[in-house]
Amino acid sequence: MSGKAQRRGPPRGTAMEPLVTPHWPRCGSCLGTNQPLPLLQFYSCELVLEEEGIYGDVTCDEWAFYLLPLDDDLLSMELPEFFRDYFLEGDQRWISTIARALQLLNSLFGPFTNTYGIGRCAKMVYEVWRELVEESEGDSQARRPEISHVFLMDRDVDYVTALCSQVVYEGLVDDTFRIKCGSVDFGPDVTTSDRSFKVLLNAQDKVFSEIRNEHFSNVFGFLSQKARNLQTQYDRRRGMDIKQMKNFVSQELKGLKQEHRLLSLHIGACESIMKKKTKQDFQELLKTEHSLLEGFDIRESTSYIEEHIDRQVSPSESLRLMCLLSVTENGLIPKDYRSLKTQYLQSYGPEHLLTFHNLKRIGLLTEQAPGETLTAVESKVSKLVTDRAAGKLTDAFNSLARKSNFRGISKKLGLIPRVDGEYNLKVPRDMAYVFSGAYIPLSCKIIEQVLERKGWLGLEEVVRLLNGNEFAPTEPVMEENPAWEAQRVILAVFLGGCTFSEISALRFLGKEKGYKFIFLTTAITSSARLMDAMLEAKV
Repeated sequence: MSGKAQRRGPPRGTAMEPLVTPHWPRCGSCLGTNQPLPLLQFYSCELVLEEEGIYGDVTCDEWAFYLLPLDDDLLSMELPEFFRDYFLEGDQRWISTIARALQLLNSLFGPFTNTYGIGRCAKMVYEVWRELVEESEGDSQARRPEISHVFLMDRDVDYVTALCSQVVYEGLVDDTFRIKCGSVDFGPDVTTSDRSFKVLLNAQDKVFSEIRNEHFSNVFGFLSQKARNLQTQYDRRRGMDIKQMKNFVSQELKGLKQEHRLLSLHIGACESIMKKKTKQDFQELLKTEHSLLEGFDIRESTSYIEEHIDRQVSPSESLRLMCLLSVTENGLIPKDYRSLKTQYLQSYGPEHLLTFHNLKRIGLLTEQAPGETLTAVESKVSKLVTDRAAGKLTDAFNSLARKSNFRGISKKLGLIPRVDGEYNLKVPRDMAYVFSGAYIPLSCKIIEQVLERKGWLGLEEVVRLLNGNEFAPTEPVMEENPAWEAQRVILAVFLGGCTFSEISALRFLGKEKGYKFIFLTTAITSSARLMDAMLEAKV
């Protein structure tokens, strides 16, 4: 039994209040949070209440809180700690909780017959979920499914996308102001007043819904046009008779004022983002990231990172760039690893030594073994594929554990678009627009390919480079029926966090291919959150 206890504090103004309150931190691990609880913690709370002789006077209920709807197509479990707990510490306590959340959706919108995934955690969740399905067999068998395909993916399958700077509007708002539970606090620099405003960012916001997935370079033009349209609607008041004015005030004016307020906030947010990014020399940063993704000018990019560290711009930003260099290059050569590590510790303090240990364990910042060049890695992979085809297991697989193999995967899947001239961000041709046309998110490309192929057939080498753990439906895939709208609804499950860039990319893919994506994630993530999860020293 793993669940959530509903907090019922000691009744105010009663004899029980002074008795229970001193012990409340002891039971706070379960009663004072909104996190799913291990059974032991739940019982420890009951023991405290029993010791004080008030067990019969206090009610403890299980609150099975699995999913928080952040938007029309976005569900979050709000478990930001999951990434560190599972991928760094190896803590599997959330696996059952995620499986139960999946089963909840299956019972409401299933049965889910076409389930695909990749990653060790994804496979574990899938297996636990299948056991839950078998226990409740028959509950939804007769129902026509409302979701046709489910895809589960581990965050460590694609670190590169999470490490890149976001350039779609919603991603930039998150990077700049930190979106929490679907809302953001806009400070005085945005509101142009001495007050801060908490704003819900979802499809109900008419202004935000139209710009959230846009590349930032297109947003100002849209907001300017929106402002002109609003002014035109206001100007309609001139020349109205009394009856028309009455209808205008009762039916339209309130909506126009609300839209005007939101428009002002988003214009303020854009100006604030522009100021901060100009100060940080954002274009130079993006140029470095694109060079790393493409594998060009690695020496110059390394020098840029060294300068970034020396100027002490930001501990987490410097770490992010080092990790991006490491993951795209399949680890740093020993000389560069030692040099960058030494410079970082000298600039930001030796207390970050444990952070480097964490990053190495999780595969974000690694050192190449002597002779571990890309060519050597590719030869090991080809040997692994050959051996596996013969039904043998070799040491090659173990030697590739926690390695990125990004270059090989990028070539196989065509993640770096080849464009003649400049990439058209106003009319994007593919999902690469979410990174200014430089890179198609690996996670999204995998989902696209599996959906097109109806499985992993033809992607065997990519799977090997990703260290395996893929799975697909064991029963025959359900034939598509154009009359079934559900055939085009895809549930994308991200274990360890999903970025707004990935959400925007898959929404774009949905429009292009006629899919509707629903997103389920353990939490929204970003490069900053990823680095914060690894930091041991508080900064």
